[in-house]
Amino acid sequence: MHIKEETKERHTLSVIVDNEPGILARIAGLFTARGYNIESLTVTDISEDDLISRITIVTSASADVMDQIIAQLERLVPVHKVVDLTALGPHVERELALVKVGGTGDHRIEALRLADVYRARVVDATTSSFIFEVTGGTEKIDTFVSLMREVGLIEVARTGIVAISRGKEAA
Repeated sequence: MHIKEETKERHTLSVIVDNEPGILARIAGLFTARGYNIESLTVTDISEDDLISRITIVTSASADVMDQIIAQLERLVPVHKVVDLTALGPHVERELALVKVGGTGDHRIEALRLADVYRARVVDATTSSFIFEVTGGTEKIDTFVSLMREVGLIEVARTGIVAISRGKEAA
C-alpha cells in the first residue's frame, strides 16, 4: 500500500499577541515540540501603548499541518489573532539585509556596480570593504548575496521577513 505524501508549501503567518514576557518562547516551543521548522521569525510592537505585538512566522507545511499549527497558535492565551497571509491572498513581504563585502580593484568596482543594479545602499565604507543595505523579497536578497560571494562576501545579517496583507482591510 502506497501512502501519498502531502506537499509542503511555504506559508507566512501574522500572529497578533499581547506584548508580554515569554510569549515568543511559548510560540517557538509550540513549533519545536511538534517538529515544525520556523524559516523566519520577526517580532515588533505595533501599538502606541506597547501592549500588542505582531509576530511574523514563515514556515513550510502541508495544508493539514498548517491547519493544526494555526489551531494550536489560536489556543495560546495571549494570542489575539492568527492569519495565514499566504492563504488570505495578495500580501507584501520584505526583508532587509546588511551585506559586508571586501575587496580592492576590479572586485570593488564590480561590488558597487551590482549594488547599483540591486538598489543596495552603501551604509559604511572603508578602503578595503563596504557594507550594503538591501531590501526586497527573499529571492532578491538571496541572489544579491550569491553575487557578492563572487566578489568578496565577508558577512551577512538578515532581518527575516515582515509581511502585511494588501488592500484596506487589516489581516
